[in-house]
Amino acid sequence: IKKQQQDVLGFLEANKIEFEEKDIAANEENRKWMRENVPEDSRPASGNPLPPRLFNDSRYLGDYEAFFEARENNAVYAFLGLTAPPGSKVEP
Repeated sequence: IKKQQQDVLGFLEANKIEFEEKDIAANEENRKWMRENVPEDSRPASGNPLPPRLFNDSRYLGDYEAFFEARENNAVYAFLGLTAPPGSKVEP
């Protein structure tokens, strides 16, 4: 989990994408919010959803696998619901 979190954070920082990190390990309110805002069809069959989970405000975007796939397809800005900066690769 930690490696995936670092991967996401590193990408966002390297691309100067503004974000807010929420610690669910030390903050029960953040943990509850994440669990309530991950859609039913994106939850594991048993147990609770595990981080990292990505949101744009309160809109659920996906988990690490979805982020990784978007990154591999050069479609991270679309995945994040952001406008890509000029000169960056964007999915047609």
